[in-house]
Amino acid sequence: MQVSDPNNVKIYNLSAGKSLPDWLSDRKRRALQNKDIDVRRRIELIQDFSMPGLSTSVKLSPDNNYILTTGIYKPRVRCYDVNNLSMKFERCFDSEVVTFQVLSDDYSKLVFLQCDRYVEFHSAGGRYFRLRIPKFGRDMRYHLSTCDLYLVGSGSDIYRLNLELGQFLNPFMSEASEINKVAINPVHRLVAVGTREGKVEAWDPRSRGRVGLLDCALSAITPDTNPDMSGFPSVTALEFHGALNLSVGTASGQVLLYDVRSDKPLRVKDHMYGLPIRDIAYCQDHVLSMDSSVIKIWNKDSGTLFTSIEAGNITQFNNLCSVPNSGLMFIANEAPKLLTYYIPSLGPAPKWCGFLDNLTEELEETVMETVYDDYKFVTKNELEDLGLSHLIGTNLLRGYMHGYFIDIRLYRKAKSVAEPFAFEEYRRRKIREKIEEERKNRVQIQKLPKVNKDLALKLMNDASNEKKKKKNTGDLLADDRFKDLFENPDFQVDKNAEEYRLLNPVLSRLDKAKVKEMKKKLAEQFEPVEDEEEGKASSEGESMEDSSSEDDQELSKELRRTHRQITRERRQKEWEERKKVEEEGQEEGKHRQPKFYELKAGEEFGGVSAPKRHQINKATLEERLKQEYQNNIRVLTTGNREMTFTVKKKGVRNAEAIAKHHEERKQLMRPPPKGLARSKFFSGMKRRR
Repeated sequence: MQVSDPNNVKIYNLSAGKSLPDWLSDRKRRALQNKDIDVRRRIELIQDFSMPGLSTSVKLSPDNNYILTTGIYKPRVRCYDVNNLSMKFERCFDSEVVTFQVLSDDYSKLVFLQCDRYVEFHSAGGRYFRLRIPKFGRDMRYHLSTCDLYLVGSGSDIYRLNLELGQFLNPFMSEASEINKVAINPVHRLVAVGTREGKVEAWDPRSRGRVGLLDCALSAITPDTNPDMSGFPSVTALEFHGALNLSVGTASGQVLLYDVRSDKPLRVKDHMYGLPIRDIAYCQDHVLSMDSSVIKIWNKDSGTLFTSIEAGNITQFNNLCSVPNSGLMFIANEAPKLLTYYIPSLGPAPKWCGFLDNLTEELEETVMETVYDDYKFVTKNELEDLGLSHLIGTNLLRGYMHGYFIDIRLYRKAKSVAEPFAFEEYRRRKIREKIEEERKNRVQIQKLPKVNKDLALKLMNDASNEKKKKKNTGDLLADDRFKDLFENPDFQVDKNAEEYRLLNPVLSRLDKAKVKEMKKKLAEQFEPVEDEEEGKASSEGESMEDSSSEDDQELSKELRRTHRQITRERRQKEWEERKKVEEEGQEEGKHRQPKFYELKAGEEFGGVSAPKRHQINKATLEERLKQEYQNNIRVLTTGNREMTFTVKKKGVRNAEAIAKHHEERKQLMRPPPKGLARSKFFSGMKRRR
């Protein structure tokens, strides 16, 4: 158990502490309890009150004897009996559960809305029936007096499934594009639905018509609203309290309390977090509003904060279930263990866990925390923007870390003075967003990029041809990986480069007539861009249906003409460089002074020797390249370099050395023995080769 004291209100976290795995034996459990004090001091209110992965929703049966919760993974539902403080049964599903309803007083009749549009009905023995709805569902409620099950979702229809007849009735047609929530008043059975447009529509099942409409989006914006609010205030939570009170939660983090007889809210409470409100519950005179990070408990008449429960960085809240007439609540969250909180100031413990009252009286451990609900943290730069920097050092600002805490009322007044037209800007921005959404179905007006416009023009032409041929090879203009090619000036194609002029990969396949025709077509569709180069006008007699052979001949002529022009420019450039080098050499010769050598006594003049190897190595690379260039390197007209050098063949001897060698071999040859009979066919001594 963990005890906190935010705003001087004690909150007991009954799910805190270490949890033991299910596969441990009783002997090991007892051993761990004797050794570990945290395990021994933990309170396990309900045995195995958890899910394998996370829990999505938790509800209490109408007779308050059973707790049902859904979660993953695998998708399942678990039922807990509060009288035995243990799990009663567990069932698995084919897909994740969005929400569920208890149709009977106990667990014997259940209905589950799943994320794949299926609706499952369960009895005490298991799954009873399964059907599918046309649109993806988001919420559902059971109308007890007519036995109708109301389902809403991603469409504008409010589906009605009569469980007595076992068939769908004619749906209610709303004006909304999507419906997020539905609620039914427990007294007069009025049906209310919350839409994506931030409106609440009220429907009377008796007349089968809409009887009221509340625009909560405009009412959510007040002088006390967080000025940093982002997102549209769609309705994300609905809850009735009694016959006349209605609470509405928005996606921008506001809670609005209404009297159904008026279209103006009685009170607007801002969570100041900017997160969607997920659940709203009532406990006596207090409202429990929950988003994914905090549960705020505040007075419904004055709006003052009573206390709050923060989720922290470890988990996020998904669903809230408050036990009626009690200070106990259950929270489904993004963690395996379901959270259980007990606040004695809100009410006593339920009958089935009455020992909590005696236990909390004996606890003395307190953890002090501070809730800054009426203060806002601002930095020094924000104070300067608001014109409140002169308050630094006064009691109106409290220094904290790298900024200050300021009263929220003073902050809102300064914000309204510094930005008097903030609401008008917000209104105009929303109007522009609405207009842009309506323009999506119209023809999109695009602009040619400022970088590589010719390349973009060719890509557009290729894309149009691919659409005609029903091919899809990708679009570079729509690919974010190549956006710098049309935005960064460093990637601009240099049209004066020799490679571009020879290869011409962009516009060589488009003749002048085609370029002109493309620009005429795009002039009607695209907005003009500054400094855009217009193509040269083609003659009126040119036709768009030239044969491919004529195009190839014209292209080859243009390439030859370009090649000749580049060759002339290259020769001119080489001649200028050679002339410059010669002039530099003559200039160096003029400034070069003669070098005199002094002969010492007894020394003979051997001539001027060539520079030695180490002297050549000491020379700079520029000097060596210039020397080699002047001696044996010649630049050709094609741009290549030609080097002339001689190679000495190894092993070549002159004729005199060969003749001398033969004479030496003859002298060394041993004469044949005397008296040796010659062969009949002897023809003389053979010369060895």
